[in-house]
Amino acid sequence: MKNTSRMLAAATLAATLAACGNQSPAAGALTVHNCDRDVQFPAPAQRMFVNDGNLISMALALGAQDQVVAVSSLQRDADTLRRHYGPVVDSLKSVAPEYPARETVLAQRPDVMIAGWSYGYDEAKNLTPDSLDKDGVAAYVLTESCRQREGERQRGIVEPWTALRTDLTNLGAITGRADRATELTADLDARLAALRSAPQPEHRPTVFLFDSASDTVFSSGKFGAPQAILDAAGARNILDDVEDTWTRVSWERLAAADPDAIMFVDYPKQSFEQKVEMLRAKPGINQLRAVTEGRFLNLPYALWTSGPLNIDAAEQIRKQLERWNMLPPSGIEPRVDDAVR
Repeated sequence: MKNTSRMLAAATLAATLAACGNQSPAAGALTVHNCDRDVQFPAPAQRMFVNDGNLISMALALGAQDQVVAVSSLQRDADTLRRHYGPVVDSLKSVAPEYPARETVLAQRPDVMIAGWSYGYDEAKNLTPDSLDKDGVAAYVLTESCRQREGERQRGIVEPWTALRTDLTNLGAITGRADRATELTADLDARLAALRSAPQPEHRPTVFLFDSASDTVFSSGKFGAPQAILDAAGARNILDDVEDTWTRVSWERLAAADPDAIMFVDYPKQSFEQKVEMLRAKPGINQLRAVTEGRFLNLPYALWTSGPLNIDAAEQIRKQLERWNMLPPSGIEPRVDDAVR
């Protein structure tokens, strides 16, 4: 009986190995360096679950929409994505209006999830790269959201444009669209070069990014996409000394900076009108130059969070700063007008 069992086990193993050897290239594997870890992904991914407008924009820019089995957190950016990528946005299967539950993700049977820390991954929901790996789902983490130290909340390990290029290149490999990723990064670099060679003033205008507020203000520091966007546009982020991506600061920090302009993340939980009303009602803040002059620009979430639309944000901000006579004319014309009025 023992010999028979061994023969059966050997035959089963041989059959398994033969089946693996006969698999198509679609069942191959690819190792990608992501957030200082080597992670194995199916190559190419066939059933991706993508969370958040900025990450959805990466999949659409790569032309990988047919490999997306489901998305979440699409609604707030649907109009913006349609402007840039057309009606293909409406073909995406949206399964959660906001960040998804673990059960929602697993119900779609993805082979890959694309999200980030504070962009969908959440220990409280047991929806993390490690927990997904145990269920056979390879998890890609948005590079901008990589944690500086394991278990801690501070994020950002590389300069934001580098983070974006890394994601486009990695996701191009994971989706089997490396050539398209090369085209996207080349276009990004050409447009960045045009912005950087544009005429600059002796003193750059200062900008505060207003995401939302309560007793503190949610904004973005040196590792967030807004830092790269504002710098490319010819402005200075007044939080460029804060070593984090998205972070909270005091109202006093805003008051002390007295920025030349305030820019907003268009986000449904607080409307643009509500944010402006807060600024105009708060003593001291209502006397800031940007507030008294009404120098406000409101852009959608998907333009401010790390993704291919960051370069569109930089071009639109450059144009607005020129309209305010804070930067000399450059001749740069944005491809799209995304300002939410």
